[in-house]
Amino acid sequence: MAHRIYICSAEGNTGKSTVALGALDTLTRRTTRVGVFRPIARSTDERDYVLELLLAHDAVVPLAYEEAIGVDYDAVHANPDEALAEIVRRFKAVEDRCDAVVIIGSDFTDVGSPTELAYNARIAANLGAPVLLVLGGRLGGGRPRAEHIGHAEARAPDELAQLADLAVDELAREHASLLGVVVNRADADRLEEIVDAVRPVMGRVPAHESVGHDDRGAASVGVWAIPEDQVLVAPSMRSIMQAVDGELYAGDPDLLDREALGVVIAAMSMENVLTRLIEGSVVLVPADRSEVLIGVLTAHASATFPSVSGIVLVGGFPLTEQVERLVDGLRAGLPIIRTGLGSYDTAVAVTQTRGRLAAESQRKRDTALSLFEKHVDGQALLDLLDVATPEVVTPLMFEYGLLERARSARKHIVLPEGYDDRVLRAAATLLTRDVADLTILGEEIEVRSRAIGLGLDISRATVLSNHDFVHVARFAEEYQRRRAHKGITLEQARDTVQDVSYFGTMMVELGLADGMVSGAAHTTAHTIRPAFEIVKTKPGVEVVSSVFLMALADRVLVYGDCAVVPDPTAEQLADIAISSARTAAQFGIEPRVAMLSYSTGESGSGADVEKVRRATALVRERAPELAVEGPIQYDAAADAAVARTKLPESDVAGRATVFIFPDLNTGNNTYKAVQRSAGAVAIGPVLQGLRKPVNDLSRGALVQDIVNTVAITAIQAADAS
Repeated sequence: MAHRIYICSAEGNTGKSTVALGALDTLTRRTTRVGVFRPIARSTDERDYVLELLLAHDAVVPLAYEEAIGVDYDAVHANPDEALAEIVRRFKAVEDRCDAVVIIGSDFTDVGSPTELAYNARIAANLGAPVLLVLGGRLGGGRPRAEHIGHAEARAPDELAQLADLAVDELAREHASLLGVVVNRADADRLEEIVDAVRPVMGRVPAHESVGHDDRGAASVGVWAIPEDQVLVAPSMRSIMQAVDGELYAGDPDLLDREALGVVIAAMSMENVLTRLIEGSVVLVPADRSEVLIGVLTAHASATFPSVSGIVLVGGFPLTEQVERLVDGLRAGLPIIRTGLGSYDTAVAVTQTRGRLAAESQRKRDTALSLFEKHVDGQALLDLLDVATPEVVTPLMFEYGLLERARSARKHIVLPEGYDDRVLRAAATLLTRDVADLTILGEEIEVRSRAIGLGLDISRATVLSNHDFVHVARFAEEYQRRRAHKGITLEQARDTVQDVSYFGTMMVELGLADGMVSGAAHTTAHTIRPAFEIVKTKPGVEVVSSVFLMALADRVLVYGDCAVVPDPTAEQLADIAISSARTAAQFGIEPRVAMLSYSTGESGSGADVEKVRRATALVRERAPELAVEGPIQYDAAADAAVARTKLPESDVAGRATVFIFPDLNTGNNTYKAVQRSAGAVAIGPVLQGLRKPVNDLSRGALVQDIVNTVAITAIQAADAS
C-alpha cells in the first residue's frame, strides 16, 4: 500500500498549494513513484492549475489530468455517499501505480462552509490518509492594500490556536488521523509565538487520532509555520490581463508571467505619477493620457526609477498613430494591456486578483519550495509518514542530495555568462533555495534589468563587470607574471583577462570565488583553457579529465572521459581512472572501475586492447585499494548475466560503477546512447584533476543542468578546502 498524505484546510485562501508542492517535493527524496490526486475538482469550467502544477513535477508518475480527479462539486451535492464511493474507487486506481500519493483537499470555491472541512475529513478517513492541516495566517476578509496586492491583515497567535481547535475537533468527529499542522501565510515576526500557541492544541489530540506517538504513547503531531511572502500572493500580469478582460497591446508575452507587487493609479500629471512609481508595480494609465504612458515607459527604461511589471491602458480609447509609433520605437518589452473597463473597475479587478502558484511561474515555484524547506522539517514529516530510506537512488533523489550538500557547504560560485537567460533563471533558483552564493559577470544594469524583466529575483547575487578597472588591473598583473615565460606583456594580459572565462578563472585562483561554472553559451575549450593555464592540476595528477554522472532509474554511474582528452595514452587513461574513482567516492558512489575495450580479459589483442591492459596494470600499481577490471566490454561490466559468462570470478564485472572509455569518441557516443535508450539523466561534464573547481556545461544546457553543476562545483570546493 502506498504512503498517503491528505492536505486540506479549514477555509479558502490559505495558500495550500505551497504546502502541497513542498510535501510532494519532500516525498520524492525517499520514494521513486509519487502520485497526485484531487478528490473534488476545483472547477468544472476550467482546468485546476494547482493539480496541473503538481502533475508537472518531474517525480510524479505519468497521470492524465482526468485520472487524477475524483468527482466534481455537482456530484457531491447530488449524493455525497455515492460521490465518496467514486472518489475511493478512482483513488485506488492511482494508488496502485504509486509508492506515495499526495492528496489535495477541496478549495472552498463552492460553498465555503465548515461542512466542507468535515467532508474532506471524511474522505481522508475513507482513504486511510493522515491529514496535514493547513491554517491560514491571514484574515480572509482582510482588505487588500494597493501597495501590496494580495496582502491581508495577519491573524494573532491566539486566533490561530482557536481556529486549530475548531478544525481538529471537526477532523476528530469524522475519525480522520492528524499528521501535522502548517500555519501558512503567517506573520513573519511571530512565527515562534504562533507555533507555541498552536502546539498545546495538538496535545489534546487523542493518541488514536494522530499518526505519531511519543515515548509515553501520547499523540505526536508536527506543528510548523510558514511566513507570508509577497511574491507568492502577488498575481502575474497574465492573471491581471484575464481579470480585466484585456488584451496584450504591446510588449513581450513571456514577461506576462512576472508578478505585480503593487498598483499605481496614474490618473494625474506625469510629474506626479513618476514620484509614485513602485518597484514591480502594475501602472493603470488612462488610454487618453498618452504623455503619462510615454513617461512611465521612459521611467521603466531608466536606471534611476523603479522597474514596473506592466501597464494597463484603461478606458478603451485608441492611441494616435504617432503615439503607437513612439511606443513601438521604444522597444521596452514591457507588457502593455488594453482594457475597456474604466479606472475604478480596473483598480477593483486588479486588487482582487489572487496570486497563483502555477507551473509556468519559476519564481513562485522556487519561492514556495524555499519557504517549505526553511520552515517545515522535511525529515520529521517523512518520519511521521514512516517513509523508509530507499535502497535505490533515482535521478531526482541524487539531484536533491547534491543541493542539500551544496547548501550545507555554502560556497561562492562565479557564473561568467550573465547575458544568458538560462543562467539567470538558474541563478534565481540557486539563490532562492540558498544553494550557493553567486557572482554573475556582466554589466550590472543590463544583467539586473534582464532578470527583472524575466520576473527573476537575483538581488542577492553580486553582478560584476568583467571590464571592472580595479579587477582587470589586478588580474592582468598576476596573469602577466604567470605567463611571462610565454612572452605575454601587461597590455596583452589586460586584454586577455577581460574575457569572461579568464576573468572568472582569475577570481577562483585568487580566492575571490570558490569555483566557476560556464559553457552554456561557450565552447568547452573556451571554458577550460584558462584553467589549464592558471589553475593547473592537483599534485600527483597529470591530466585534467571529465566524467558524466549518469543517473539511471535506480542508481548513479560514473562515465569518464567523455569531454576533454581525445585519445589518452595508457598513462593518461590510468590517471583518468583514478581521478574518476575519487570523483565517484566524492558523490557517494562506491568505485568499482571497469577499463572498457572491445574485448574482455585475455580474449583479444591489438594496440587499443594493449593500451587498456597497460592502463589497468598502472591503476593497480598506483591505487591498489581500488577494485578494477580491464580490459572489459561494456556489457560484461554492466550486465550481471553477461559477466557470469565472460568473467565469473571478477568482483567488478556486472557490478561496475565507474566506466572508463578508451577514447573520447567512444565515451561520447556511449553516454549519449545510454541516455537515449535508458532514459538516464546525464549530469556533467564534471571536470576533475584541477586544484580548484572549474566546471563546463554542455552547450544548450537546461536550467536544471546549470543548477546541478553549480551544486557539484560547490561540493568540490568544500572537499578541496
